[in-house]
Amino acid sequence: MQTAHISALEAKHASLDSRIAVEQARPAPDRLVIADLKRRKLRVKEELSPS
Repeated sequence: MQTAHISALEAKHASLDSRIAVEQARPAPDRLVIADLKRRKLRVKEELSPS
C-alpha cells in the first residue's frame, strides 16, 4: 500500500476517534451518531489492516 494512502487513513481513523469522544462527552450523546462513527472507524481500520 502507498504510504500517503496509509497516512490519510490513519488521520481519518484518528479524526473519527476524536469525533466519537466528543459525542460521548456530550450531556445527551446521540447513540445513532456514535454507532455511525464507530462503523466508519471500523471500515477504516479494516482497510488499514494487512490482508
